[in-house]
Amino acid sequence: MKETYETKTEQLRQIIEKIEDGTTGLDESMRLYEQGAVLVKQCETMLAEAEVRITTLSRDA
Repeated sequence: MKETYETKTEQLRQIIEKIEDGTTGLDESMRLYEQGAVLVKQCETMLAEAEVRITTLSRDA
């Protein structure tokens, strides 16, 4: 099942909370940061694809 933009942003929010809570160690924080960076790129790609679709639909309307 493909994850939605909303699912990815929720995962990102949870990662941010874990990093900022002050109890996560350095190694875990780095692992979470890397996961977050991947999620950000995926979200940016999804937004860019949506923008292309909207532009195409607007042009064709």
